Amino acid sequence: MATLAGMMNRFFDRGMEAGAEAPRARQDAARVRPFANEDIYFFVKEINNAGVVRAADPQSGGVCWKMIGSVVAAAVLLVGVLLPGAYSLLAGYQIQELKQEAQRLQNERASLELEEAQLISPARMEQLAKEQQFIDPPAQKVVYLDGSRNGSLAMNK
Repeated sequence: MATLAGMMNRFFDRGMEAGAEAPRARQDAARVRPFANEDIYFFVKEINNAGVVRAADPQSGGVCWKMIGSVVAAAVLLVGVLLPGAYSLLAGYQIQELKQEAQRLQNERASLELEEAQLISPARMEQLAKEQQFIDPPAQKVVYLDGSRNGSLAMNK
């Protein structure tokens, strides 16, 4: 038998015969147990299909085009079904963004109105008048405009 276990056993048997006598337990320990299916050999043959020509199938082209058409139709249908939901989702995001921007603008407007009220308050105006040395004009230099004649304003003399 030309298996690996058989060759190993023959090798050990020759070594035992040539050398001094070894105890039987040592001789049995040196033996190699055969492997399962060790005597089966597989021969691998290369296959070359370079000369083989595939037979033409006249129906395969139509089947392929039908499959392509049905896949495209299914994709268009799927997009058509999912598009309104995606559009409403994006619209919801835009609405929330616009609400946040409106709130931000309202806060900014309130802060600007507060700042304006502080800047045009009578106390601030008096303070600015004192700082810039403004004085009240004399009474004869004040011209009062009267809009009663022909809807026009009186002109300065």
